[in-house]
Amino acid sequence: MGNLPLHKGKIRVYVADKAEDNNVVTYFRGSDKFALVGASPNGEEVLKDVPLLKPDFLIMEVMLSGMDGFVVLEKLKESMADRVPKVIFTSNLSHSGFVTKAITEGASYFMVKPILPEVLEERIYDLMQNQNDNSVTTMKTNKQLDEKISNIFISIGIPAHIKGYQFLREAVKLAVEKPEIIGSITKQLYPTIAERFETSSSKVERGMRHAIEVAWNRGKIENINSLFGLKIYNSNEKPTNGELIALIADKMIMEG
Repeated sequence: MGNLPLHKGKIRVYVADKAEDNNVVTYFRGSDKFALVGASPNGEEVLKDVPLLKPDFLIMEVMLSGMDGFVVLEKLKESMADRVPKVIFTSNLSHSGFVTKAITEGASYFMVKPILPEVLEERIYDLMQNQNDNSVTTMKTNKQLDEKISNIFISIGIPAHIKGYQFLREAVKLAVEKPEIIGSITKQLYPTIAERFETSSSKVERGMRHAIEVAWNRGKIENINSLFGLKIYNSNEKPTNGELIALIADKMIMEG
């Protein structure tokens, strides 16, 4: 691994390739726009380096020594979650199965060798532009979702000043993004929210329960029934945390 000086403001790149001293490495090493933070032909070494060096882009040959690029990416996703850098796979092989697998595994792009560094640079800028565009769209979407959830909570009598309100809102957003998380509330949903709010899973669970109890004590049950178009609850029947989260998340999904 060639651990190199870091340069503030530059795009951080790591090159994982058997031919470590290839034209791509040479190009990035001499660039005033990019910082080559490391390079290695060994998959196991790449797996150790990337979480430490935190590159913005990982340019990775599919066929590495020690561990192939697909396995490296799979393990990086396990260890780094949503902090995995953008991955551009490269290969001498242009079989459609390789390309499909690369994209399915989460790569941003697949390039067939030989690679012109100038073209690779263009692809990186394209991906950065797409990311910026997506970020703006995501911000707008998240704001709209927050507003919809807040309106529902106000309608059913959950006050904004209590912690359970924030926990429930985050839970609904998670359930909209990953509906399957409702099936694993104790093992995934509560711990995820607890980590984000720097608290414990048990406090998250109790906070949500308290928020629902407050809503029921305010007697706004009919607002819930009218909101969903069904008479599903009465004054003696409170939903569980999971039931309320799933109900509101389903409504958000159905409304797009």
